[in-house]
Amino acid sequence: MYPGLFGRKPLISISLLVLLGLLQSPAQADEVNVYSARKEALILPLLEKFKAESGISFNLITAKEDELLKRLEAEGRATPADVFITTDAGRLQRAKDAGVLRAVDNPVLNARIPQNLRDQDGYWFGLSQRARIIFYAKDRVDSSELSTYEALSDSRWYERVCIRSSGNIYNQSLVASMIEADGAEKAEAWARGLVANLARKPAGGDTDQLRAAAAGQCDIAVANTYYYGRLASSDKEADQKVASALGVFWPNQDDRGAHVNVSGAGITLHAKHPEAAERLLEFLVNAESQTWYAEVNNEYPVVKDAQTSELLKSFGEFKSDSLNLSRLGENNRAAVQLMDRAGWR
Repeated sequence: MYPGLFGRKPLISISLLVLLGLLQSPAQADEVNVYSARKEALILPLLEKFKAESGISFNLITAKEDELLKRLEAEGRATPADVFITTDAGRLQRAKDAGVLRAVDNPVLNARIPQNLRDQDGYWFGLSQRARIIFYAKDRVDSSELSTYEALSDSRWYERVCIRSSGNIYNQSLVASMIEADGAEKAEAWARGLVANLARKPAGGDTDQLRAAAAGQCDIAVANTYYYGRLASSDKEADQKVASALGVFWPNQDDRGAHVNVSGAGITLHAKHPEAAERLLEFLVNAESQTWYAEVNNEYPVVKDAQTSELLKSFGEFKSDSLNLSRLGENNRAAVQLMDRAGWR
């Protein structure tokens, strides 16, 4: 069931073949076609509410991030997609660089979404925030020992850190932010130090890093906040034990702030329904949609008048890095290269 404002029936799986048939039908004025890398449960209820309020129907296709981008590139002018939704500013920048998005100068979006959480040229807009922070084993680490991302390369953390592989876009964006903050040379030295401090070869996703820290395989885990939120809000006792064993630490609070990223959306270059697409994006950043969209996946809203969930409030207040997230995508190539040179696999 969907919490909060959507008192509706349980989610029903939609046939991809049916959707493909719909998307290939002649364009209709009052519809919008969405390619989403977010799961149906995170976007379908909002689309249904948008349809009820606006009268604009929708067609939805969900798939993996890279798969959808390749599809947009292959379809070119023939694409039925009007809106592309994906995760991480790095991926949004890839879509911009691939030439599949169009620049939009929308006064509602520009006013609602902070400048650093949208593309500086108007090609994409953040819809929800997540922070990539430090989680620590409370029985083996005191929070007073922690300070910054940079300090994770200190020798005191030798063989005590768990983090995903360098192939993960979230880590690439974290390193991209450090290139911006510290310069490429220092960022590479940091990456080498971090690799030396790994407790094990990178494996699995963020949840696996959190489980490993709780199980004693490492003392520190770097992960996105919503993965920890899922464990903390789970109805499974094992998940709750993992969450209760770990502390939340917000790094770099005395300087630039914690690294944040977004899920976001852009309007496709060859959108057949650009006006409807803009109306959808405007709907997705109203306070009601933002409150639900953020809460359902334990994320932070991008607009100031939306409510943060009680669970996320329990993580504490924090200062976030104000870096324009376009820079994460622009620095991605340099980040990947230095991670490789540092031996981060």
